[in-house]
Amino acid sequence: MEHKHPSIPMQVQAFRRRRWGTRWPWALAAVLVALLLIWLVSRSPGGSTPQTSAPVSETQVAGPPWQMGNPEGRFTLTLYADLECPFCRSYFPVLKRWVAGNADVALQWHHLPLAAHEPAASAEARLAECAGEAGGHATFWQAVEWVYAHTRSDGQGLPEDLRYPDLTPAIEQCIASERPDAAIRTQTAEATNSGVTATPSLRLHDRESGNAILLQGPIEGDALLSAMDMLAAGDPATTPTSEMPADVVGDMPR
Repeated sequence: MEHKHPSIPMQVQAFRRRRWGTRWPWALAAVLVALLLIWLVSRSPGGSTPQTSAPVSETQVAGPPWQMGNPEGRFTLTLYADLECPFCRSYFPVLKRWVAGNADVALQWHHLPLAAHEPAASAEARLAECAGEAGGHATFWQAVEWVYAHTRSDGQGLPEDLRYPDLTPAIEQCIASERPDAAIRTQTAEATNSGVTATPSLRLHDRESGNAILLQGPIEGDALLSAMDMLAAGDPATTPTSEMPADVVGDMPR
C-alpha cells in the first residue's frame, strides 16, 4: 500500500508567499543602507582612501626668484645681472651651459640694473619679469635670452621698431602695472645691502652648510668648481659674508 506524504495546504503556501513578498523590499533597503554607510566611512578624514599627490610641476614654487637647473641641488648660484650690461650679455650663455652640465647646481637670477644703463635696463627687466609671471621659469629665461640677443647694450636698449615676439595680453597688462617694479626694486636693494655693486657678480650658496661666497666678475667653470669644493669642505675662508674676486678663486687649487 502506497503511503502519501501529507501535503501543505494551499492556504499555508499562499501565506508564506505573501509573507516573503512583504519582506524583500526591507531586505533590499537594508543592503542599500549598509553600502551607504561604507561609502561615508571611506570618504571621512579618518578613512583609508589613498590621497593622490599633485604632480611636481603643479607644486613648484613660482618666481621670482627665477631659477634654472636643479632646484633640489646642493648649491644655489645667484647671478646679479643687468640686461644692458655687455659683460653679462657675453657671460650668460657660458654660465647657462655650465649650469646645464652640473646637476647639483641651480642658477638663480637677481636683478641689478645699473644707473648708467637706465632707463633701458629697468624696462627690459620689467619685460622679463612679466614674461615670467605669465609663463613661469622657462618663459622668464627665454625673455632674458631674447633681450641679450637683440639689445644694443650699454644703456642703448632695444631697437625702437623691435617688438617682443611672444608678447601676450597678460604680459602687456603686467608691464602696464606696478608689479614688476616691486620685484626689481627689492632685488636691487638686497644686492646693494649685500655689497654687490657690479655686474656680473655671483653668490654661491651651499644649502647644506649655509655658507656662501661672493664672486666678482665673470667666473670660469673651473673656478666655480673650486669654490664649490671650498664650501663643501667647510673651508674657514667661506662664510655667509665671504667675498672673493674672480682671479683669486681661479688661482685656488682643486
